[in-house]
Amino acid sequence: MSKKVSITLDDEILEFVDRLASNRSSFINNILWQEKRRIFMKELEDAYKDQANDPELQQEISAWDVTVGDGLNA
Repeated sequence: MSKKVSITLDDEILEFVDRLASNRSSFINNILWQEKRRIFMKELEDAYKDQANDPELQQEISAWDVTVGDGLNA
């Protein structure tokens, strides 16, 4: 779903957009999707780092790793 919005761009930015794209909306949408993905990936990376540095979580994972292998024939 799309919504029509009105934005104000600096003249220099508008010239830049017009130089690179024939469709302003598509160009701006693509740039914003890339930025959204970049931010998401950074947040995901930070969450994994936090998880890796959480000793309580690492201890729990270790306990589950042992439990998962109990009694199973390889």
